[in-house]
Amino acid sequence: MYLKEVEYMLKIADEKNITRAAEQLFITPSALTQQLTRLEKEIGVELFHRGRSGCTPTEAGRIYLQAAQEMMKLKKDAYRRLQDLSSRQTARLIVGFPPERGAAAFTSIYPQFHREYPGISINITETSVRQQQKLIASDKIDFGFVTLREDQKTDDEYITIAREELVLILSSAHPLCCQAKKGDGPYPELDPSLLKKEAFAIMHRSSTIYECVEEIFHSAGIIPNILFETPRAATIMEMAASNMCCGIIPDSPATPHPSNVSFFCMPDHPSWSICACYRKGTHLPKTSRRFIQLAADYWTAAQPSPP
Repeated sequence: MYLKEVEYMLKIADEKNITRAAEQLFITPSALTQQLTRLEKEIGVELFHRGRSGCTPTEAGRIYLQAAQEMMKLKKDAYRRLQDLSSRQTARLIVGFPPERGAAAFTSIYPQFHREYPGISINITETSVRQQQKLIASDKIDFGFVTLREDQKTDDEYITIAREELVLILSSAHPLCCQAKKGDGPYPELDPSLLKKEAFAIMHRSSTIYECVEEIFHSAGIIPNILFETPRAATIMEMAASNMCCGIIPDSPATPHPSNVSFFCMPDHPSWSICACYRKGTHLPKTSRRFIQLAADYWTAAQPSPP
């Protein structure tokens, strides 16, 4: 197996189409077809079924691709280790961030990182936590920043860098605001069971926060009246500001605090972790460790204090 050949076959498997794979590899479809035909002739079996639905691996193809994936993982891990020994730090990091908070975090972290490692280029991928977990497991990104509870972790490696509390938000004009009590958190305390008759906007069901919010509703005895679901906490904030609904969102450094929205802690202070996640068994080079440390500094410094 040659590494270039391995890369070609893996790209065909990813794209399920020779033309699209060739475009990604910056070669012609005929050149890629020739590579595949030559390899199949060399090993004496077909690796892909070609049909109208695209290229799908044969049983022999699945065996080949499994070995190919292991080879590419070994190559990447070796390069990560060699990077630590090099005095000339030139590499590319692919880093995952959850939507919304990615831009604020990156623009705070990157200037210092670039001063220390000007030869390292960064490719940012903003996508959901669960999609990041899939990309990390398949070694498509080097590491990612994810927000989740302990029971939502995969078998990969996690470094906890901060915790975020989940908070209630209501329009400041809402009559229930006056029922809040002084608590030991950054905001007044409001029992979510008081909101049984209220409409809610919630984060989308595919998000990791959805399970957290469901548990809060269950514990409070709420059968929620869901006005709508959204992938953006900012949308929930805007609707709460319009006094259309209530919401439960993470109290993130990226969360604005408009004057017409009131924030409340809940009695049991539900929270989740911000973690850096990378594939189990891989070496984390010093450049990646430094980026993660800068991210930890950013999130620790940005933890909310009482308004």
